[in-house]
Amino acid sequence: MFIQLLSLAIIFFLTLPFLFFILKNSESQKLSSTSSVLPKSYPVIGSYLALKSNLGNRVQWITQILQNCPSATYTLHLVLGCRKVLTANPDNVRHILKSNFNNYPKGPFFITAFFDFLGNGIFNADGDSWKFERQVSSHEFNTKSLRKFVETVVDTELHDRLVPMLSDAVSGNKVLDLQDVLQRFAFDNVCRIAFGHDPACLLPSLPQTRFADAFEDATHLSSQRFRAPLSIIWRMKRFFNVGSERKLKIAISRVRDFAKKIVREKKQELSNKSSLESVDLLSRFLNSGHSDEDFVTDIVVSFILAGRDTTSAALTWFFWLIYKHPEVENEILEEIKEKSDMPVYEEVKDMVYIHASLCEAMRLYPPVPTDTKQAVEDDVLPDGTVVKKGTMVTYAPYAMGRMEKIWGSDWAEFKPERWLRREEAGKWSFVGRDPYTYPVFQAGPRICLGKEMAFLQMKRLVAGILRRFKVVPAAEEGFQPVFVAYLTAKMKGGFPIKVEERGELD
Repeated sequence: MFIQLLSLAIIFFLTLPFLFFILKNSESQKLSSTSSVLPKSYPVIGSYLALKSNLGNRVQWITQILQNCPSATYTLHLVLGCRKVLTANPDNVRHILKSNFNNYPKGPFFITAFFDFLGNGIFNADGDSWKFERQVSSHEFNTKSLRKFVETVVDTELHDRLVPMLSDAVSGNKVLDLQDVLQRFAFDNVCRIAFGHDPACLLPSLPQTRFADAFEDATHLSSQRFRAPLSIIWRMKRFFNVGSERKLKIAISRVRDFAKKIVREKKQELSNKSSLESVDLLSRFLNSGHSDEDFVTDIVVSFILAGRDTTSAALTWFFWLIYKHPEVENEILEEIKEKSDMPVYEEVKDMVYIHASLCEAMRLYPPVPTDTKQAVEDDVLPDGTVVKKGTMVTYAPYAMGRMEKIWGSDWAEFKPERWLRREEAGKWSFVGRDPYTYPVFQAGPRICLGKEMAFLQMKRLVAGILRRFKVVPAAEEGFQPVFVAYLTAKMKGGFPIKVEERGELD
C-alpha cells in the first residue's frame, strides 16, 4: 500500500511544475470568464483547472455543460489521460441503468471512496452482496408495512412531536431551522420502522446529538473524497491520519458506534424472545444467518442515510417552493380539506396534487443530484459516446430536470400541473414520467425500494403541517437558498423559518 502511494505521489509531484505553469497562464480559460461553457483541456492534467475551480458549484457547472451539448453528453478529460462521461440523455440513462445494467456497477472507485463510511451496505455494494441485501430489504416495503409506517410511525411522530414543536414555535415567535427539524423527523422515522429503535431526536428541546453531527461530517467528507480531482491527496492524508481524513475517521467511528449499539440491542431483544410482535428490517437481516456485526452495521448506516437525508432534502426545497408559489399552496390546501374525512392511509394515497408538487420539487432539486457508475468493459452509448473499460459514467438528475428538450421552454418554472391532467369529472389524475427521463429514484434493477414509502411519509407530513400552519422563511427579503450536493443534497446553511398558526381547515 505504501509503495502504491509513494508511486502516485512521485507522479503527482513530477507534474506540479507543469500544473503551476498552466495555472499561471490560463486565467482567461476559466469557465467564469470565457465565452465557451465547455472546460479547457490540457496535456497531462486534462480539465483539472476547470474542475478544481468549480468544486463549490459542481452540479450547476455540470448542468451548464450538458445544456450546451447537442446530445446532453460530455466526456470530461481528467488527470493522466483518465476520462469521465457526463450525461443527461434519457436514452443513455436507460442504457446505463437497464439495457446494459451489468456493465455499469458502482465500481471500485466509488466503493473505495465510501467504504470506510458505508462498508458493504446496499448503497455501496455490487454483485451478489447487493442482490442479497435488496432481496431481504424488499420485504419491508409491502402494503402491510407501508400502512403500518404511515398509520403508526409517521402519524405518531407528527402528532406527538412535530405539531407540538411547531405550536410552541408559534407561541414563542421562535425561528426554527426547518432542514434540521425535517432531518430529525426522518431520522426518528427510519430508526423506528427499520430497526425498532426510537432515537427521539425530534423533542421540543431539539437535543444536540453527537451522532447527527458525526453523520453530517462523514457524509460530507466521504463525498469530498469521491469528487476530489486528485485522489492521491486524500489517500495520503488517510495514510498519515491528518487533516480532513483524521476528522473523517473520528466521525465514522461515532456513526458506527451508534449503529453497533442498535445492532447489539436488537440481538439482545431477539435472544430474549421466541417471537416478536412485528419483524423490522434489522431483525430480518439478523435472522437471515448474517449476524456478523460489521456487515449488519453497514446495513444500518446505509438505511439511515436513505431514510434521513433524502426525504428531508426533498421536503426542505418543497416548502421553499410553495412559499414562493402561493397558488400552489392554495391548491394543496383545497386537496387537504377535500380528503380530511378519509382514513389516514387512504387519504395519503389519494393526495394527487401534493404528489405532483413533490415530484415537481424533486425535478428541480433532486435529493441525489448525480449518480456515478464505472464501466466493466468497453461500450458505446446510444448517442455514440465511446466508453472505455474503467471509465466512470455520471448521469445527472439535477441537469435532466433543467433540460428544455425534456421539459419544454418552461422548464425553469415550478408547475405541478405538468404532472397532472383533468378528468371528465374535473378531478386531477397523476401522469407519471418515464423513469429514465426522471431518474430521481434511479431506475432499472436498482430503482429505489423505498420510493412509495418516501412519498407516503412526505405527503403525510405535508398535509399534517399545512393543515395547521403556514411556513414562512425567516431570512431577509430577496434571500435565495443555495443548493449544495454531498452524497445527498442540502440547502446551504439550513432553512430558517417562522411558523404561523393557520387553524384547522374547514
